[in-house]
Amino acid sequence: MASILDEYEDSLHRSVSVPQSRAIVGIPHSGYVNARLEKETPIFNKQRIDFTPPEKINSLVVSSNQLCMSLGKDTLLRIDLGKPDEPNQVELGRKDEAKVYKMFLDHTGSHLLIALNTSECLYLNRSVQKVRALSRWKGHLIESVGWNKFLGSETNTGPILVGTSQGQIYEAEISVSEGSLFSTNPDQYFRQVYTLEEESGPAPVCCLEIERGLEGKFFIIATTRKRLFQFVGKVPEGTEQQGFSSIFAVHADHLPSFREFPANLGFSEIAFYTPKLRSNPRSFAWMMGNGVLYGTLDYSRPDSILSDERVWVYPPDIDITVNKPISIVLTQFHFLLLLPDRVKAVCTLNGQVVFQDLFLEKFGLLTRMIKDPTVQQIWIHTEKVVFRYHVQRESRDVWKMYMNMNKFDLAKEYCKDRPECLDIVLAKEAEHCFQNKRYLDSAKCYALTQNYFEEIALKFIEAKQEEALMEFLIKKLSNLKPSEKTQTTLLTTWLTELYLNWLGILQGDLSQRNLYLDTREKFRTFLSSPKNKDCLFNNRASIYELLASHGDTEHMVYFAVIMQDYERVVAHHCQHDEYDEALNVLSRHRDEKLFYKFSPVLIQHIPKKVVDAWISMGSRLDARNLIPALVNYSQSASTQQINEAIRYMEFCVYQLEETQQAIHNYLLSLYALCRPDSLLSYLEQAGTNPNRIHYDLKYALRLCAEHGHHRACVHIYKVMELYEEAVDLALQVDVDLAKSCADLPEDDEELRKKLWLKIARHVVQEEKDVKKAMACLSSCALLKIEDVLPFFPDFVTIDHFKEAICNSLEDYNKHIEELKREMEEATQSAKRIREDIQEMRNKYGSVEPQEKCAACDFPLLNRPFYLFLCGHMFHYDCLLQAVFPNLPAYKQAKLEDLQKKLAATSQPSKSHHRPKDADTISLGKGQQSREQIKADIDDIVAAECVYCGELMIRSIDKPFIDPQKYEEEMQSWL
Repeated sequence: MASILDEYEDSLHRSVSVPQSRAIVGIPHSGYVNARLEKETPIFNKQRIDFTPPEKINSLVVSSNQLCMSLGKDTLLRIDLGKPDEPNQVELGRKDEAKVYKMFLDHTGSHLLIALNTSECLYLNRSVQKVRALSRWKGHLIESVGWNKFLGSETNTGPILVGTSQGQIYEAEISVSEGSLFSTNPDQYFRQVYTLEEESGPAPVCCLEIERGLEGKFFIIATTRKRLFQFVGKVPEGTEQQGFSSIFAVHADHLPSFREFPANLGFSEIAFYTPKLRSNPRSFAWMMGNGVLYGTLDYSRPDSILSDERVWVYPPDIDITVNKPISIVLTQFHFLLLLPDRVKAVCTLNGQVVFQDLFLEKFGLLTRMIKDPTVQQIWIHTEKVVFRYHVQRESRDVWKMYMNMNKFDLAKEYCKDRPECLDIVLAKEAEHCFQNKRYLDSAKCYALTQNYFEEIALKFIEAKQEEALMEFLIKKLSNLKPSEKTQTTLLTTWLTELYLNWLGILQGDLSQRNLYLDTREKFRTFLSSPKNKDCLFNNRASIYELLASHGDTEHMVYFAVIMQDYERVVAHHCQHDEYDEALNVLSRHRDEKLFYKFSPVLIQHIPKKVVDAWISMGSRLDARNLIPALVNYSQSASTQQINEAIRYMEFCVYQLEETQQAIHNYLLSLYALCRPDSLLSYLEQAGTNPNRIHYDLKYALRLCAEHGHHRACVHIYKVMELYEEAVDLALQVDVDLAKSCADLPEDDEELRKKLWLKIARHVVQEEKDVKKAMACLSSCALLKIEDVLPFFPDFVTIDHFKEAICNSLEDYNKHIEELKREMEEATQSAKRIREDIQEMRNKYGSVEPQEKCAACDFPLLNRPFYLFLCGHMFHYDCLLQAVFPNLPAYKQAKLEDLQKKLAATSQPSKSHHRPKDADTISLGKGQQSREQIKADIDDIVAAECVYCGELMIRSIDKPFIDPQKYEEEMQSWL
């Protein structure tokens, strides 16, 4: 890899002389494309300020965006960089030959100290235009000022430290009184607190810096040409305004701690880097004769704030006797050295020069370089020109340096937003770990890179580091995207194989028991990982084959449980005669299909537990699907074991109230086989209504007949209403049972008589018991002695049934008397009816001449009419018109037919001279026929009053206007 110095030098040469060529685009080993299509902006970007000073520039200071410049002998130019177009010029008002020696601006940009070469000092506040002389400071050539960043304000500096060319350190305070009538000296006090010395005596105080650490501890750094002093101490709380005298007083009798170097530039300068505004500096760089002392500032240390110190010697082209450095500025990762004709930037990580900027001779010699800590801008000036450097993305290449220093965590921190650089760092870290035999760490880093997967895997395989290979594959798998299904499948399968191999090796070694358990736990975590679930499920057949090939039944069961492949788990337990475990799996996961599949096996070995599990499942199981298991079991089991099958069937019938015919039929078969006592009670409980019986009657009849359960057969015959068969079979069992069957057909007396005759015949002919036969006569009223007599043999004497014959004769007499009484009652009833008919014929009603028809309101007597008992009177044609639409269709047709017949019989006589006898006969014959027709018409039309009868009630929902005539009626109203 080319060094950073070479890269920057090449960039510098290209920018000066050679135009940039297009970068070669290619695919590097890491898998990222590294292409730069345009020139990258340099870290230190120089800009010349468009400013031509009227006089030469003596000194320049910048702080908090406030720039102060000394021009010529007597002019001071102040510029607010936020408003560069509004410069402020102040005259020093000196008439002598005094010149500006140095200027010092505090961190707020409010207080400006101007040291003159005549050992005088002037003060200018940002808010005023007049320069004030500090009378107490006269006689001292000021070399450095240590500003108080903790107590200073825009009008008051607070206690500050001042270093002189004679080595004295003074404490002072400057305050500006606003609105005072009388002018007062701004310097409140000016007292000496310490004197710095080298081996030859007092030496100029080149730099001063005041910092506050933890718990109110103050650190004061002071430098001479060859020494760096540190003063550490606490200022009592509440006495901060009293200054730092107490800190220096501690070292009145002995020297403070210091660092000393032999070489000498004639001066020294220290620079600090502050990452954020109003925070403490984090690092320092001290430019002195032997080079640059660089380090960090650790405020937690008790005696010295300086930490991680190292000396970077000057580059070979810097000769301190000829072109010694003038100024130094410190940034986050570089310090810049100002030489008379150029600027060099040296990396603080490796001491290499990473940037060099030559200035043309026309600009003159470089005079000073200073950095504004607020905006991190660097200013350089000559006597004629001012330049400004912007620091841009200073950390862009820091990762390379940290990587080359094997500080990989820091390298990754500075390239976390640049994946192509992060990949290089990770690859380098992985290789470093691999070379140092830290294989697991190497695997973790390799998994995050874009290096070729095959090369890395082969690398670990050749090194025989299976554990590291597994770690690499696990990390690689976790970084895959969901869309990379093929890669996921490959890694998952490979990891499974590696885990199984590793577990197989460790399992037989008792000394590696803990490692085996740990590896097993990792393997199970891998199998149960939610991220791998889909891949493992889709490739579960391959995983099962791997597990089977290694004979790892334990993890096969574990994997099957994870995949919810409970069928395989239960099958495994059954194969190993672990029936209780198999049933526990079924009961725990409550999968109906698995119950149906494995119940035939389980019930052969643990019938009671299986039935308990079925019952606990309740209605989730369909008992019809369990019948095959019960059938196979009941055929090979004992009566005691069959009781378990009966127990579950009874649960289905009585608890779940199952109505499936197969279930009831199977329960019947079990009862017929093992529990005949329960058979009849079940049949009786099922009832005698065929529509509410859930078993097959014919199947039940055949089953009971096969097993000789006659009483059950009789009951089934009764349900089937086959009473003759029921009585015939009951007579083989019990006559009383037959009697109960004979009384069942209550609506069919002939059948009942026939059934009782069967019973009587059986009693007489089979049992030959006359008394019992006579008892049958008393039990059934339909039987008479004459019905039973044919069944008795000829030699039977009448003595046995004389009483029955007498009773029968008495019954006949009673029946004859009853018939006579009924005939008399019928005769009387007929007589009364004839009288009522005669009375009705003579009944009449009177109609007044002024009566009108209830329908048409015309006089009633003008046309034939009807008079009803309710008092309503209607013309014949009005009543017919009202009744006809409401008659049924068949009555309407009959009425029309009767009207036609009536019209046919109403032919008027054409001759008035017909013989009287013939006319009478003709009228008699016609009138008899017409009277009958008219009577039939009256029965239809005048059956009831149209206003008081049912016709009015039925027409209550009829609309007043016929819907078909609604439009016509509506138009008639318009």
